[in-house]
Amino acid sequence: MPRTRKSVTAIFVFFVACFVFLGFLYPASDSFRSANLQHSTDVATFRSDDRNISTNYKSTSIPRGAHAYGFTIFDNLYLRNGTLFVVSSDLSKFPPRETILSAPLELDLPPDVLMPRDEHMRFIDPEEGNDLLGSDFIYIEDTTVIVYENPTFIGGYHYYHWWGEIILGFWRVYQSARVSTPLPFPKRFLLPFVDGGKWRDDPGINGPLMRAVQPAISIETSDQWKDFYDLDRTIVFSRVAIINRPAAHRYPLSHKYNKMITSTLELHPDNAFWEPLQTTLLQNLLGLEFSFSSRRALSNDIKPVVTYISRQGGRRSLADQDHEELVHTLSELQKEGLCQLEIPKMQELSLKEQIELASKTTIMIGVHGNGLTHQLWMPSTPRSTVIEIFIPEGYLFDYEFLSRNVGHRHYAVWNDTYITTAPEKQNAPPNFQGKNIPVHGPTVAEIIRHRLAV
Repeated sequence: MPRTRKSVTAIFVFFVACFVFLGFLYPASDSFRSANLQHSTDVATFRSDDRNISTNYKSTSIPRGAHAYGFTIFDNLYLRNGTLFVVSSDLSKFPPRETILSAPLELDLPPDVLMPRDEHMRFIDPEEGNDLLGSDFIYIEDTTVIVYENPTFIGGYHYYHWWGEIILGFWRVYQSARVSTPLPFPKRFLLPFVDGGKWRDDPGINGPLMRAVQPAISIETSDQWKDFYDLDRTIVFSRVAIINRPAAHRYPLSHKYNKMITSTLELHPDNAFWEPLQTTLLQNLLGLEFSFSSRRALSNDIKPVVTYISRQGGRRSLADQDHEELVHTLSELQKEGLCQLEIPKMQELSLKEQIELASKTTIMIGVHGNGLTHQLWMPSTPRSTVIEIFIPEGYLFDYEFLSRNVGHRHYAVWNDTYITTAPEKQNAPPNFQGKNIPVHGPTVAEIIRHRLAV
């Protein structure tokens, strides 16, 4: 027995010695380190002689040129202590900083005060990265949308300003970055300079519709943005959209149209770029297997719906007599069997009922106002039309721009006159906001007959 124990001990010692010897020849740490040094071709590598540190940076880029004034899509954008960093060895390929964002201050301040500074965004070569960004990052995957602007509207973003400008403009630019299939709606919005729920509109439309288009949506505000400061780490957004209203209004034609989304019309995504978002929202909100393609196929076989969104009793409304004449004229069209007429009291309908009605509408009529934003949920067909009533000679581009984006024909009505081509500039004459706007009912009926004959 003693001899056996000695043999076992000798064998054990022999194997331990072999293991140690092999460890010197093939260190496990080298193998591990080699595996972790692998990187993709979009990584810029540099060495700092002072620190003797080799750091890998993924180069910032704008995918497929997805940029318009105030709307920019970035891949690999860096954030450190509240400052955004573009990191690239070729900074000449990026647009000027003032076309991307502004100082997050009140919009009525002088233009030079609103110009962005290094504390807001910097463009750096990778060799500057060690001192500014360090070598240890936190990556945020998927797509993030940062609405980088000071709160603009009392009572939250109006339905039109949120959906008709921020979301519509973003979606147009975002889809221009796609290669083939439509890109999914992001799950994360950051509003760094908005407190709590102050981005929400008073009627309560914006929030539920965001949840309908993306049930997993996270909308984070200034408190959550501050968390990034407290981490004292560099954040890398794998893909991020930067949206900024003052930068959008620096577009050269902004003085003519005064619309945030003007420059986005220079990008040309698929003509049906809005439809995937529409479809998802309607399916989630209405619980239907909704299909715009099938709706268009049946558009000539079903009775078209004409919806008159009345503003009577509120600011900016028709003269009572003209309102009554318009209702009578539209009712006559329904009696002829030309259409199904809907004159809803929107304030008495649930949000779901409002959107469902819009999704069935072929022609939408109304005095210039927020209700015409519902055209975003109308199907685009050869007949789809928006008839916007102004005080004579008055004109704002808000809802014409929406119609142009989502594929509806737009008519501006000045009492007994109408135009289909937008004027050279906007105009808000006296009584633009008044309660005695005139309209000639038979003129509106003429437009409807013409459009339904298409």
